[in-house]
Amino acid sequence: MRIEACYFCSSRIFPGHGIQFVRNDCKVFKFCRSKCHAAFKKKKNPRKVKWTKAYRKTVGKELAIDPSFEFEKRRHVPVKYSRETFSKAVEAMKKVETIRQRRQGAYIMQRLRKGRELEQERDVKEVQRDLALIRSPAAGLKRAQQDQEMAEESNNDSENEEDMEGVVEYCGEVTL
Repeated sequence: MRIEACYFCSSRIFPGHGIQFVRNDCKVFKFCRSKCHAAFKKKKNPRKVKWTKAYRKTVGKELAIDPSFEFEKRRHVPVKYSRETFSKAVEAMKKVETIRQRRQGAYIMQRLRKGRELEQERDVKEVQRDLALIRSPAAGLKRAQQDQEMAEESNNDSENEEDMEGVVEYCGEVTL
């Protein structure tokens, strides 16, 4: 079973699906759906149409250059069938696919990390610029803490006054 790629959007075409267009010079164009076929007939450039894989690769949204893509290339060399070589090839294809998925995931996360860092820098600048508008929740806690300290000090002062009721100070001399 051969899985082809759409000429316009590069998505996969399974057997029995899609449209084939054969030009006068015997060049075959395969399309996954009528949307791609219509865009091709309108002479749209796949690298400028935002939903295609070609656009995503040219803009840098997807991994474009990687050695794992070399395995996907078509080779026009006939190979004598051997069950052993084909079983090894299938195993290798599975390994290559897992490696490619891991690398693409890492590439996307790296791309998103840059955006996150820029967003954090922008947020810090905005906070520094509009610091007067922000009232910290910790400021309320500090104020409550200061009020408690003031209350404790006033309690201590009143206790000290109660202890000193019988003591009279006269010209620096303490009398009871």
